[in-house]
Amino acid sequence: MKLKILFSYLSLGIMMSCNAPQNQSDSNSVGDYKMDRTILPIHPPQLAAVTEMDARNVEKPDIFEVKAPDGAPNIVVVMIDDIGFGATSTFGGAIQTPTFDRLADNGLRFNQFHTTALCSPTRASLLSGRNHHKMNVGSVMEVATGFQGNQGIRPDNAKYVAETLRQNGYSTAAFGKWHETATWEVSVSGPYFRWPTHSGFDKFYGFIGGETNQWDPVIFDGVTKVEKKDDPDYHFTTDMTNEAIKWIKFQKAMTPDKPFMVYYAPGAVHAPHHAPKEWIKKYKGKFDAGWQKLREETFARQKEMGIIPENTKLAPMPSDIKDWESLSDNEKKLFALQMETFAGFMEHTDNEVGRMVDAIEEVGALDNTLFIYIMGDNGSSAEGGLEGTFNELIHLNGIFDEETIDNMLSKKDEWGGPNSFPHMSAAWAVATDAPFKWTKQMAADFGGTRNAMVMHWPKGISAKGEIRSQFSHVNDVAPTILEATGLPEPKMINGVKQIPLDGVSMLYAAKDKAAEGRHKVQYFEMFGNRAIYHEGWLARVVHMVPWVGKPRNAFQDEKWELYNVKEDFSLTNNLAGQMPEKVKEMQDLFEKEAIANNVYPLDDRLYERFNAKLAGRPDLMGDRKTLTLADGMDGILENTFLNVKNTSNTITANVNLKGNDKGIILCQGGKFGGWALYMDNGKPAYTYNYFGLKRFTVASSKKITNPTAEIKMVFDYDGGGTGKGGTATIYVDGEQVAQGRIEKTQPAVFSADETADVGKDEATQVADLVFKDIEDSEFTGFVNKVTISIPN
Repeated sequence: MKLKILFSYLSLGIMMSCNAPQNQSDSNSVGDYKMDRTILPIHPPQLAAVTEMDARNVEKPDIFEVKAPDGAPNIVVVMIDDIGFGATSTFGGAIQTPTFDRLADNGLRFNQFHTTALCSPTRASLLSGRNHHKMNVGSVMEVATGFQGNQGIRPDNAKYVAETLRQNGYSTAAFGKWHETATWEVSVSGPYFRWPTHSGFDKFYGFIGGETNQWDPVIFDGVTKVEKKDDPDYHFTTDMTNEAIKWIKFQKAMTPDKPFMVYYAPGAVHAPHHAPKEWIKKYKGKFDAGWQKLREETFARQKEMGIIPENTKLAPMPSDIKDWESLSDNEKKLFALQMETFAGFMEHTDNEVGRMVDAIEEVGALDNTLFIYIMGDNGSSAEGGLEGTFNELIHLNGIFDEETIDNMLSKKDEWGGPNSFPHMSAAWAVATDAPFKWTKQMAADFGGTRNAMVMHWPKGISAKGEIRSQFSHVNDVAPTILEATGLPEPKMINGVKQIPLDGVSMLYAAKDKAAEGRHKVQYFEMFGNRAIYHEGWLARVVHMVPWVGKPRNAFQDEKWELYNVKEDFSLTNNLAGQMPEKVKEMQDLFEKEAIANNVYPLDDRLYERFNAKLAGRPDLMGDRKTLTLADGMDGILENTFLNVKNTSNTITANVNLKGNDKGIILCQGGKFGGWALYMDNGKPAYTYNYFGLKRFTVASSKKITNPTAEIKMVFDYDGGGTGKGGTATIYVDGEQVAQGRIEKTQPAVFSADETADVGKDEATQVADLVFKDIEDSEFTGFVNKVTISIPN
């Protein structure tokens, strides 16, 4: 007798327009069995026990397989870095973005879409659907603190939407910038719980921190560090796009009926502004009329295109911004070049996005792909200061007096290329944030938080080329994805109860241009700059300006401003004096939201927070004073290495030698800042590279002839503050062989992504006057062990 075991299950229906998805309980019900997509992973049905001994007499049950709802769309989210509302042609700007234009003309422009004003928080909010402080990502990872809401440790009860899709039958991949992992969790020791491949993505190819050298990136494939490809025309944005295209085509070849999610987040156009020369040249002379003219022309185009209401006023530029006509000829030349580079960088990036769009179309998937293209995780960045910089790491260290206009202009032919690490003047940031006043970091102003966004989904959205003006926020993206895919908000993931989403789906707005906005309340806060939106009103405090770097007033002494956003698109008419009761109502609402979302305490420290001990966050090195490494230990990111800044330190290396040896023993950083202990033609040497501006080298005049040696470098720090100099002394087997001065040191950071390495210098070269590349820096001897120590 044959025993027959049967079970089946139905797939969810997916909406093909903006109507609500089918009732999920019905579409997942078969008999007594319900497939519950709110509990992940989805539990298979319990089968009856088999009583027949012989397998030949038993009909096997169907294999249980979780599939995405029938007709569920592919998902692509593009997140561009550090670019403002008025930068691109799609929203009235001067930078040509034909891919953004194409998707907007066949989709929808959202002109009241908002971010958090900074990188990591926006990304955490985007991928989770929750407010950034609830995600414990109140700021960027590198300046996390010890306070809840700002610790940089994303909680397990607020999983990313990619995890929901992955456990509901999607293939998922992330390419480019991550910036969502705590700084002490980026070493070989892990843990990897908050890396991309443990955050919902099957595939990751990109960089783990906040920025990278586009010509010489530090790349991870999954959790494994990989070398950049050997290509004389290499650029990371092109590389990551190639990887994304390859993955999409391969995924569709292997599983054509399985939908995918791609999170595409290039490092562009965050500093360093690196672009191929031919793209920079496209903008030669285009910005010679200056930032005021650019701003005015953008403003006029925005009105003509209907991007902004006809009654919008152009907000005044900050008083610190110089009038273009007051500048010297050299200032104009330098500043125009900065903007040409930024524009070329952005158009090159949009071109790469276009290649990915073409690939999706080539595999026949574009019509049923929900494509959300977000132009900026915040406004354009003013972190280059008022004059810009050839090496933005100088400003990240809080130093603004090392460069001059003439010095930077002398390097004009290098600007944007591999020998530069540049950023533009804050004035261009203000100009490309038109019609608003402020920039990135300014959570109190739409110049920091309002970003251009386009939604494209031919099969799901019937409207084409229209504008949507409902207030929306980056935390609305995840709920939008869930509604489009017909998936419910999970109640539990991997055994952990999930907190509710804060955002609301934007598909109601896509369906109905006149629909009343559903995102009623939204707070904003970054470094004490703060605001609260509620049903058409915005109250705010401008606490601190990026290029000033210190508060205008103490928190308790600040006065709130009030704006009617429905009538005042660009926040130019402060009504606080006329409506004190409304101000108080909005202040109370901010207080309520701040407490509910772990916003307090406010923390306006900047450069101090780069120091883990001062900030109060964990440090992988903890209280350790020594670190011992050996040959083959490389790729150690700065925040997981012993902190040797602003202190004395000693490096002791035991090495085997072959004679006339050359190469790195131990180094940290790269050609834009760092230090290296190495050998050159058999002689030990130490170079301190101060931002690429000065290289202090102490070298022995005597070769080491023995087959083994103990090479020691002792750096005696002068003290008396941060960034001071000191004396470096080199010893070989206990005998002093060289001594010299290091006049200046870097006080806060060497690099955002360059590493510490034993036996070679990965990426760019610290001792770039000695070694031309990684291969050239490989030590011809062998480092048995090397210990670096700081005083107790």
